[in-house]
Amino acid sequence: MPAVEIRKNVFWIGVNDRTTDLFEGIWPIEEEGVSYNAYLLLDKKKVLIDLSKALKTDEFFSQILDLVPIQELDYVVMNHLEPDHTGVLKTFLQINADVTILGTPKMKELLANFYGITENFQEVQDGETLDIGSRKLQFFHTPFVHWPETMMTYDTSEKILFSCDGFGGYGALIGTIFDDECQNLPFYEQESLRYYVNIVAKFSKPTLNAIGKLGGIEVQVIAPSHGLIWRSNPGRIIELYKKWAEYAAGPTEPGIALVYGSMYGNTERVMDVVAQGIASTGVPLQIFDAARTHVSYILPALWVNRGVMIGAPTYEGALFPPVMDVLNHAAVKRILNKKTAMFGSYGWSGGALRNIKQIVEPIKWELEDSFEFNGSPTKEDLDKAREFGRRFAEKIKQEG
Repeated sequence: MPAVEIRKNVFWIGVNDRTTDLFEGIWPIEEEGVSYNAYLLLDKKKVLIDLSKALKTDEFFSQILDLVPIQELDYVVMNHLEPDHTGVLKTFLQINADVTILGTPKMKELLANFYGITENFQEVQDGETLDIGSRKLQFFHTPFVHWPETMMTYDTSEKILFSCDGFGGYGALIGTIFDDECQNLPFYEQESLRYYVNIVAKFSKPTLNAIGKLGGIEVQVIAPSHGLIWRSNPGRIIELYKKWAEYAAGPTEPGIALVYGSMYGNTERVMDVVAQGIASTGVPLQIFDAARTHVSYILPALWVNRGVMIGAPTYEGALFPPVMDVLNHAAVKRILNKKTAMFGSYGWSGGALRNIKQIVEPIKWELEDSFEFNGSPTKEDLDKAREFGRRFAEKIKQEG
């Protein structure tokens, strides 16, 4: 997509990536894609804000060359060092060895460690400004949103916040870069939630700190490193990020995520009637087969919902591995303070429930109830399972 002018002499020069299967080598984006957003400011001084993943080197440089020779750039502002932001850096420096790289003091150390670059780097302090001609840029340190060296850059004249990974999301840009021209805004909001929970959620307190720090500035455009540029309603994505970050320690939504796995269909049969019991109460319900759904898509439901219903058979005396994997990811991402219940089939011995307790107790999940049955479910088991689901959902509803 050719360069797009956001405001006078401020250009988006990003690239779409529809070929990478896994973001960070973990999170699937094969269907959704992702954008690597970079920005070019043409003033008395010419400034590049963020770069691109090396996969898109030729396309990225072509975007710049449509506007200005690369040798004429004075500064590269590096809000974040991660290689999806900086993969083209060494090639860039072969073309323009005189450019000044701007970043936080922590960036200096990481720049040397990742790329062996120690020259032409200039530290910027928190709140420091840089006069580039008709405008000033102001730098705000936002550590652990989501790396320790991360910062955001603010154009004080055009009121644009170049927010790095903050306020970003998955999803290649489809025909437009702007929220007000987007034909499927719910898709980008959902992918922003998935991105937040996959990438940022463990650092929710630093995210809230950053939002608080930026509360005193007027923001008319949010320009993140991934996803839509929010120019019509920048407050919307800030509001969403604030809500999602507050879920880390505060109240969440009165819904239930049902995560299950089944070897031969016995646990799945019971899952269907547990779901009937939950649905009969009107409590919102999302269902995920842990063996067939990547955990990237399950974690957002665990993050936002108050209740987690776990359906899993005992497998070799322990918890069914795909469900165990989901719960372990939840623990790593610090998804805390959930209400949970467990059901599942067992053969010659149990063990799944014991494993669940070992995983969820350290992250302060309250195990409200459990229902295990031997082999295939009887009619009596199915009746009990329906009531089991209804009873758990009523508890979730009452706490709303």
